[in-house]
Amino acid sequence: MAYSSSFSSSSLTISPRKLRYDLYSYSYEEDSNTPLVINVLASLIERSISRTERIMKNCSCSLSKAISTNIFDCSEIPDMTIQSYLERIFKYTRAGPSVYVVAYVYIDRFCQKNHGFRINARNVHRLLITTIMVASKYVEDMNYRNSYFGRVGGLTTNELNKLELEFLFLMGFKLHVNLSVFDSYCSHLEREVSIGGGYHIERALRCAEEIKAMHREDAHKLLV
Repeated sequence: MAYSSSFSSSSLTISPRKLRYDLYSYSYEEDSNTPLVINVLASLIERSISRTERIMKNCSCSLSKAISTNIFDCSEIPDMTIQSYLERIFKYTRAGPSVYVVAYVYIDRFCQKNHGFRINARNVHRLLITTIMVASKYVEDMNYRNSYFGRVGGLTTNELNKLELEFLFLMGFKLHVNLSVFDSYCSHLEREVSIGGGYHIERALRCAEEIKAMHREDAHKLLV
């Protein structure tokens, strides 16, 4: 079964073989193509928003929402699709596939911990740039400053700093993602394109860890 993304500017069909090859061969230093996991994540979030909109439309009672999560609401809905927004983040930050998987873990935890919160068109962009920035800090050794992530995401440094701090408190600072949890989310994402096991996305995380180790080893050699 092929996975069709309907949220990009042009139609993109992702076959299991294509995603498997992309994840298996992805290089943090050399590959310039957008990781295919971005397409899968964009579709999952779009469907979540659509479900919320249907519930709101068909249910006379409104969904409760904690005041503390209102910080993610934009005054106006951004004129950019989720797919385009994720592609922009990748283009300017070069965050690898594992960062988006960990960001997906954080989004799921955030929604579970804050029961009244629902992802919608008004809060999704701020939630994405915040979770991706935090995930990047967790996964990768070298990161851009908050001010840079803010410019990429269309926010001021002060706005993004506040979002990050509020997010951390609302998450209870529970950011650790072990390989078992990571693998389960990989499997869920890969089922979207009929790929089981999560091995290839997990390999991307292992590649990130290997690069970290290489950087530490090189730094140690310079000091010796």
